[in-house]
Amino acid sequence: MAEAHQAVGFQFTVTPDGIDLHLSREVLKHIYLSGVTSWRKRAIRFKNGILTGVYPASPSSLLIVVIAIMSTIYARIDPSLGMIDTIKRTMSVSGYMTVQTQTVLSAILFSTGLWLSLILMLRYTLKALLSYHAWIFESHGKISFCTKLWLSLVKMLSGRRPLLYSFQTSLPRLPVPSVDDTITRYLESVRPLLDDEQYNQMEVVANDFKKDQAPKLQKYLILKSWWATNYVSDWWEEYIYLRGRSPIMVNSNFYAMDLLYVTPTHRQAARAGNVVHAMLQYRRKLERGEHAPLRALGVVPMCSSQMERMFNTTRIPGIETDFVQHLSDRKHLVVYHKGRFFKVWLYYGGRHLWPSELETQFQRILDDTTEPQPGELKLAALTAGNRVPWARARLKYFSQGVNKASLEAIETSAFFLSLDDEVHGYDPDKLRSLDLYAKSLLHGKCYDRWFDKSFTLIAYKNGKLGVNAEHSWADAPIIGHMWEYVLATDCFHLGYTEEGHCKGDINKGLPPPTKLQWDIPLECQEVIEESYMVAKVIADDVDFHGCLFDEFGKGLIKKSRTSPDAFIQLALQLAQFRDKGEFCLTYEASMTRMFREGRTETVRSCTSESTAFVRAMEDKNTMSAQRLDLFRKAADKHQNMYRLAMTGSGIDRHLFCLYIMSKYLSINSPFLKQVLSEPWRLSTSQTPQQQLNMVDIKKFPRYVGAGGGFGPVADDGYGVSYIIIGENLITFHISSKFSSPETDSYRFGQNIRQAMLDIRALFDQKDKKEKEM
Repeated sequence: MAEAHQAVGFQFTVTPDGIDLHLSREVLKHIYLSGVTSWRKRAIRFKNGILTGVYPASPSSLLIVVIAIMSTIYARIDPSLGMIDTIKRTMSVSGYMTVQTQTVLSAILFSTGLWLSLILMLRYTLKALLSYHAWIFESHGKISFCTKLWLSLVKMLSGRRPLLYSFQTSLPRLPVPSVDDTITRYLESVRPLLDDEQYNQMEVVANDFKKDQAPKLQKYLILKSWWATNYVSDWWEEYIYLRGRSPIMVNSNFYAMDLLYVTPTHRQAARAGNVVHAMLQYRRKLERGEHAPLRALGVVPMCSSQMERMFNTTRIPGIETDFVQHLSDRKHLVVYHKGRFFKVWLYYGGRHLWPSELETQFQRILDDTTEPQPGELKLAALTAGNRVPWARARLKYFSQGVNKASLEAIETSAFFLSLDDEVHGYDPDKLRSLDLYAKSLLHGKCYDRWFDKSFTLIAYKNGKLGVNAEHSWADAPIIGHMWEYVLATDCFHLGYTEEGHCKGDINKGLPPPTKLQWDIPLECQEVIEESYMVAKVIADDVDFHGCLFDEFGKGLIKKSRTSPDAFIQLALQLAQFRDKGEFCLTYEASMTRMFREGRTETVRSCTSESTAFVRAMEDKNTMSAQRLDLFRKAADKHQNMYRLAMTGSGIDRHLFCLYIMSKYLSINSPFLKQVLSEPWRLSTSQTPQQQLNMVDIKKFPRYVGAGGGFGPVADDGYGVSYIIIGENLITFHISSKFSSPETDSYRFGQNIRQAMLDIRALFDQKDKKEKEM
């Protein structure tokens, strides 16, 4: 047991002459270096905390204010209007303090107070400026004078080098929309889905709610918005995610894919080593708040609060509700391989392990031939099944002994790594390679991902990667930001040797990974098997299709003066109608991160304008020019709804919070019950590219990500995630259920492709006519 000797910092033996103490210099050296690293980290966090706390000012500005005030005093000018003299009089007279010292001290106190007041004034001025949203409703390329002035002021007050959390206290609160506006927009959204009789009934129910119950609920909701940082986010996390008792695998978790065309190395351990090291670099910058905040137009800051729980976070199961456990500065990760769990330390001598050292550790795990312990192989299936059996098993079988220690090692790890024994990734020569890759990332074998961790990193046998993320703590763009950073660092900064290994020397003195120990009784093994069977039924029912649309992309769409997102959403509406012969309630996720602790809002993409366009496309008697005119109206409508959702004037989060409030107040609302029970048969989401700009893609055209996806929301519906990559590629991730006779993911993908081409044809015909003229 060589690792046991290395882990002992000192030994002692009792002799007749006393205690003989033997110290290990090597271990003491590592203890010393760990302490130095820890204090250095605290010092950097303290410094960055001060920089964030005084933003948009800087600590050096205090010195400027003090010098300015002191200069005026020596010039016998009192800018304080007598306040410095008042402070001097209130100070106790002391024999150790001369009059001049009292004057200087009073001036410093006044200067500090003035400086803090200026900070608050700048902060509230910036908050007021960030509450201005007219810019988002202006036509592309047409900026009003008001908006230009506003942009200049925001840039001026934003400082030169803001840290990740610098803008948090300056972000405005999410406003509560008026009930009248929400009801009007709701009725407008369901009009194309209801016949006249159904719509009239809904109108009566909605107006009764607006008149009788809504005023009281709205008052309490406004009160909550004054008290809470965000009136939606805490209830959204609790009631949409944590209180759900059904499996989170497929139903809640989502995935992100590796680079589409490139695999930097086919060595599994090496790829995992580089990427884990890149994640540690990202985490270090995140903990110090050193990442640059995301900003719309490069100016308007986005809320960064969701990023705080990216690492060291686990969803803990409960009988009635789960909770999110977030810890700080975890120094290990847990690795799963062929049914065994291993604990790997991420630090050595007070520093992160180098990529080559991580490769060594992971290769040791891959070379380990020991068999799983009884019940260990499918243990993670507990996180894939129903929440209540998992919560009860956790309390009964994992609350003491080796099981408790091993489970704590998993739940307190920085994140979870699965060294998969399968081969996946996009291969144009293999049928359905992207489909199988997506299914593997979303659910795997149902027991080889720890679905409760904030995210599981998956490294395949051929060097491909992916991520499976738990949804309650954050939304997809947060994981996407980290994933883009990691992939870019892996390929362009860390790199590999010619043989495909990580760069750097191999440290053979590292203690090997520790195999976690389990003592799982037969009763618990039966619970594990039951959870596995529940999860397997769900996984086997998932029908996935990955569609690479490369006929055209964002470049051509923008030339037609249309929003790429609106173009795609209208194509989805056309594809949906062709697929099922009817329209359905459509969910598109938009973000509300321009507000503090904002998450998402719903854009109801099926509108009267979009249905009119789709019907025109299916009517052979409608002229191309008429179709194009209807398309532009539908696209403009969609853009306006998206902008309303982003600026806090959406429909669904307001109605959701009114419903939760009605439950607290024991108010029965037929209208709210009906609204929240409506199924989303088409659920869509765009994955944004946040860090790879056009220059990068033009320079490295094959280094593009494939985005990610999620499972179907409705039993008889589709889930569609899409990412717009560069100028000429759009990737669609389509999910549905095999058990539904109404859906077929491949068929829907072909419908989307044809719909995109048919809409483009409208513009081609228009261009052709203009040239002929």
